[in-house]
Amino acid sequence: MRTARPASDRARALSESDTRCLIHPHTTIGAPTAPLIFERGEGALLWDVDGNEYLDGTGGLWQCPVGHGRRELAEVAAEQIARLEFYSSFGDYSNEPSIRLAERLLRLAPAGMERVFYTNGGSEGTETAIKLARLAQHHAGTPERNIILARTGGYHGMGGGSLAATGIDRLREGYGPLLPGIEFLAKPHGLAHGERAADVLIAELEERVERIGPERIAAFIGEPVLGVGGMVPPPEGYWPRVRELLRKHDILLIADEIVTAFGRTGDWFASQRYGIEPDLIVTAKGISSGYIPMGAVLVGRRVLDLADGALFLHGFTYNGHPVGAAVALANLDILEREGLLERAKTVGRRILDALKPLEALDHVLEVRGVGMMLGVELTPGHDSSGVQAGARADGVIVRATGTGIVLSPPLVITDEQVDTLIHVVTARIKAVGS
Repeated sequence: MRTARPASDRARALSESDTRCLIHPHTTIGAPTAPLIFERGEGALLWDVDGNEYLDGTGGLWQCPVGHGRRELAEVAAEQIARLEFYSSFGDYSNEPSIRLAERLLRLAPAGMERVFYTNGGSEGTETAIKLARLAQHHAGTPERNIILARTGGYHGMGGGSLAATGIDRLREGYGPLLPGIEFLAKPHGLAHGERAADVLIAELEERVERIGPERIAAFIGEPVLGVGGMVPPPEGYWPRVRELLRKHDILLIADEIVTAFGRTGDWFASQRYGIEPDLIVTAKGISSGYIPMGAVLVGRRVLDLADGALFLHGFTYNGHPVGAAVALANLDILEREGLLERAKTVGRRILDALKPLEALDHVLEVRGVGMMLGVELTPGHDSSGVQAGARADGVIVRATGTGIVLSPPLVITDEQVDTLIHVVTARIKAVGS
């Protein structure tokens, strides 16, 4: 364990104010804990207010592919703020950065995407996609098509509709009735279903569609690779068969690429990697590397045809924010210029190969990953929170998810920093079984 600098008077004062004034996401109300207060970042490194250094093994909440402290993004934001900080994009108002970003996104997107609807983040994107799918079916004369198929273990956000589609029970508990009309399928985890996992999952999907009635189903929503659910890649051949079955029954396909888009898996969109061919794509996070809250829903031809002529009474105050769009454009430039998609593949493979031997431990169930999305799952009964706490004491930030540890570092992480990440995670996971 490294020796951290003692808390300064400033750090103690900020901590006291934080616990007195704030409610943090995913914390217990009335039982605040002393926060780790970050002050600055550079690349894959962060520093707290006392100058202690940390390696960011999660990219925040998986949203910072180009790394922290990119001065060029700050300069783009400042320049746009000086020119036009914001104006509504409701109705027929617009701004040039949002137009240029939409053009760019559609050039990068999988074939068939033709329009862009902006949001402020992932939860809003899921809300938008579900509403668009239902509206399209309603406008096409089939209002009974309103069921949304989702999957156990899927995470789609914390709004009313997005939480309803999230298949993680502990996140839904206590919030009363959620958006109706959501049907959950099994978690698409190969380890849970054996060598013929794709066959098992497709058989379940076929049975569920038949039981509900395809004429009642609006859309199927899924992450190409489960993120919060444990960084779980799909079973071999799963997605093309899902796509084929849905098309057979005219059911729309929503790809939740909030985590996976913009290089995280080594492709612009994981849909391209897995041959998903979605009708709607939800994005956020990596679109601006988190520098400005920004998201976008990409809309395909089938949805546009079904909804042609429909009035879409939906939107958020900051849709198409010009500063967010300008930063997103510059962020995409960095991803391209620095070859970060290819780096996600090579570095991700190196980390995966280095962590794979942990599977030999009795308390490690599986090590898995795609690009720079990696997960280590412990056997039932083992809590990964100790790994998270121990790694933090060693100066490395990782994320615990029940029995799992997930990693999603910035794509700019250096080779030396990768060595540190591997060493600390390996040591702390081994310590769980000692």
